[in-house]
Amino acid sequence: MEILETIFYLSVAVWFATEIYYKRILKSDETAEKKDSSTLNILWIVIMPSVFLGVFISKTTAFEITDQDWIYFSGLTMIITGVLIRWMIIRSLGKYFTVDVSIRQDHKIKQDGIYQILRHPSYSFALLTFLGLGLYLNNWISLIIVFIPVCIAFRYRIAVEEKALIETFGDDYLNYRKRTKMLIPLIY
Repeated sequence: MEILETIFYLSVAVWFATEIYYKRILKSDETAEKKDSSTLNILWIVIMPSVFLGVFISKTTAFEITDQDWIYFSGLTMIITGVLIRWMIIRSLGKYFTVDVSIRQDHKIKQDGIYQILRHPSYSFALLTFLGLGLYLNNWISLIIVFIPVCIAFRYRIAVEEKALIETFGDDYLNYRKRTKMLIPLIY
């Protein structure tokens, strides 16, 4: 179990390091039209206390989800999968990925690869990572605190982003939206 905990802490460190890297390096440039409505700040304001409070509660209360080890393996698998696939998605977007909601002059709607079925796969896998963290903490209250507020913040950001895309692409984006799901294939 000690090796699992070491892998967990390493995974979380890599996760936070990549998110800090994205925040510092992948901002839109001065030519992009900014449409963020402070969603990036809102995400960080929600995420940081949710994670720290979730971890604190898992260490100080006993609302265990299960006494079986599968929960730790499941949570860790979700964290690693979420971080890796989110990284691949961000790389696939190239210059069109920014941490702030913005539209470039040559912006196009990405509709290949995973974007054939999901409009916001980067957010899907970010949320998978938070769900994994909540499960790994193996505490019902921690799971709720780590996952629900973050879902609400991401849902707000998605609304802002979709509004910007509809304003920019009109019917092209609306048609794309009809063919795809927002976050969960075949469901939502």
